[in-house]
Amino acid sequence: MANPAPARTDLEARTGLKMVGPITARIRSLRPSLSPTGARIGDAVLAAPADIVRLTVSELADHTGSSVGSVVRFCQDLDLKGFHDLKLRLAAEATPADAAHNADSPAHTIDTVLGNAVTGLQQLSAVLDRSDLVEVATRLHRAEHVLIAGVGTSAPIAADTGHRLRTCGIHAEVLADPHQQHLAARMLTNDGCCFAISHTGQTQETLTTLRAAHDAGATTIGLTSFHRSPLTELCDHAIVAGASELHGLEATTSRLVHLTVVDVLVALVTDQDPAAAAAAEQLYTDAVAAHRV
Repeated sequence: MANPAPARTDLEARTGLKMVGPITARIRSLRPSLSPTGARIGDAVLAAPADIVRLTVSELADHTGSSVGSVVRFCQDLDLKGFHDLKLRLAAEATPADAAHNADSPAHTIDTVLGNAVTGLQQLSAVLDRSDLVEVATRLHRAEHVLIAGVGTSAPIAADTGHRLRTCGIHAEVLADPHQQHLAARMLTNDGCCFAISHTGQTQETLTTLRAAHDAGATTIGLTSFHRSPLTELCDHAIVAGASELHGLEATTSRLVHLTVVDVLVALVTDQDPAAAAAAEQLYTDAVAAHRV
């Protein structure tokens, strides 16, 4: 007999998103929507998860200038049973710290950047929902027209997404100007699709485009690093996948994660019709050959 599907958690019911993967990844994805006190506690946990395991709830409250009740509410916001549950999750994810490096040394900086990138990609498998990815790939494959939207640090990812989708036969459009993105979104139909990419999920220009696509009846898809954002609320399908960042909320490592998600989607789209994808790839190869010496 097949195992019954796991019950939805309170957080899943509130957000409409599945809470999966490492607890540190969950904290990062929810941080922008936490209260100031909750965000302060979350930052302390992310800064030194191994140290939190050795603290009592009162010690963490004192360390963060909060209260025991605030720590408990923070844990409940993560859909945990309490502080002890948080410590168990953190202990399970803990990795030995490299004490050989001075935190101020160039070697430590290099190792931190590379370590964040590796960890982000390693955790990606745990945070992605397979069925959602397949559904998104199906929507992209069936769409008459796909508009890719993204500005700022997400603009290069949007450009790469459009390029990759075109090479497998999808009629994808990428526009650099936000006004043109908005206009193109308004011209979509219910046979079209808007794929919006935003690290924070709060970029006004991208949200405007996504809202216009929704109003036009198109399928809306979002790729972001954070749960409970304006972008996830607007999307028919939201893919949430981020990573630990060296510079706060600015997208650095998360861009690698988002590019990898795009790679997964392209592979799934190709699987939908391998013959058509091969024919499109041949067109691309012929076109590129004309520009080679």
